[in-house]
Amino acid sequence: MAKTYFDITKEQIEILQAAGCNCEDWSKFKVTEKFDPTKLRNVTFSGEIRIGALEGSFTLPGGIVRPSFISHATIHNCTIGDGCFIRNIQNYIANYDIEDGAYIENVGIIAIDGKTSFGNGVKVSVLNETGGRDVKIFDKLTSHQAYMSALYRYNPEFIEKLDALTDSYVEKTISDRGIIGKGAKVINSQSIINVKIGAYASIIGAARLNNGTINSIKEAPVSIGQGVICEDFIICSGSHVLDGTMMTKCFVGQACAFGHGYSASDSLFFCNCQGENGEACAIFAGPFTVTHHKSTLLIAGMFSFMNAGSGSNQSNHMYKLGPIHQGTLERGAKTASDSYILWPSRVGAFSLVMGRHVAHSDTTNLPFS
Repeated sequence: MAKTYFDITKEQIEILQAAGCNCEDWSKFKVTEKFDPTKLRNVTFSGEIRIGALEGSFTLPGGIVRPSFISHATIHNCTIGDGCFIRNIQNYIANYDIEDGAYIENVGIIAIDGKTSFGNGVKVSVLNETGGRDVKIFDKLTSHQAYMSALYRYNPEFIEKLDALTDSYVEKTISDRGIIGKGAKVINSQSIINVKIGAYASIIGAARLNNGTINSIKEAPVSIGQGVICEDFIICSGSHVLDGTMMTKCFVGQACAFGHGYSASDSLFFCNCQGENGEACAIFAGPFTVTHHKSTLLIAGMFSFMNAGSGSNQSNHMYKLGPIHQGTLERGAKTASDSYILWPSRVGAFSLVMGRHVAHSDTTNLPFS
């Protein structure tokens, strides 16, 4: 139900000013009927401001209870819902709709800078680093659509129509206002620019999030952890991106887990993938693609239901032609420790790859090898 807002009264303004609060233009400051001006301290407001009832409290780990409150912050052009807590914003929060029950503390900057599509429509140069198999990521991308977009390039008319469907969706996501969803937590994080944050998301200690969507929901919240850097990204419900993970131009599907300094660029990860310690570049990771070891590189390959052994890697440079080659490990493949494949190659389903392979083999007709 939409809230009803009223002009702030002269008495409420006096209470706020006595508590160190100020506003560029009080006529743009609107409040709900249950607004309590004693719940704010040392806050600078500007632009269009809407604030709800600051009621209720939060119980933090360790048993500390904090009542709903706003203090020591600069807030520009924002709507703040009921029962929120905002404190210690070192720079400012700008152009956000902060929904009921959000908890924001010790943050550098949270802002929408101009119009943005929140990572929707970003081109990911999957499989071929030089382009030619680009997939446009968006909130509702499926592995099936991504597969067609990347591999049906021999049918340009079909690709054009597929891209038109994506572009139509992307157009609807463009906005100059962001959302911090109901019950979301943003704590001890440095920079969040042009990011849509879903309900009950937990962002704790993130270093930099730029141009992305976090599709968190109450039933399957998303967690973003310490030192994480993500740019041009979409992260779907139930996923966890933790412990220094770095991602650029990536799509992360549902219930994925990344951590321990994993790094990825221009890659697609669909549901239930896991990445730790290693590196991915231009990969198409279908469901249940798992890589756990520090020395493992997955590059320019298509995988699903695959487990990469320690030291596994591939090459997409052949001679001096550049990174234009790619390969496929069909469903259920496993790479042994220190395995190596020179792309282009194709490995049949449920096969084990051991040792070095430089002859561009195709074992599609020899599964379970």
